[in-house]
Amino acid sequence: MKSTAISIVVAGALIGGAILYTGISSTGGGGDTPANNVQLVDGKQIVEVSVQGGYRPKKSVAKAGVPTVLRFVTNNTYDCSGAVRIPSIGYSAFLPATGKTDVDLGTPQAGVLRGMCVMGMYTFEIEFRN
Repeated sequence: MKSTAISIVVAGALIGGAILYTGISSTGGGGDTPANNVQLVDGKQIVEVSVQGGYRPKKSVAKAGVPTVLRFVTNNTYDCSGAVRIPSIGYSAFLPATGKTDVDLGTPQAGVLRGMCVMGMYTFEIEFRN
């Protein structure tokens, strides 16, 4: 009986890990597939990224040469993804457990902006295209 319970727990952990690793999520935009999480508001594009157990979507696509705000949205986030770093712009912050945090990215040129949690476990990127 004990070995059966252990087997069930291990199988559940493996399946859950596989789901997290492949980025399958009910919110869409998992894995490396770009999501529709960019909107234009008052002449600025807002790239919204959900933060909890990683970053969703992992990959976003935005327009280069447009003033951009990166918006982190947290909802009871208590893992390491709440401590975010974007080395190329020198950004590092502890996000609130619940709320929205806007980061002004200026007017990015074509290229890829990469960010991660402070432990480097969870990553995200925004590809700016002309």
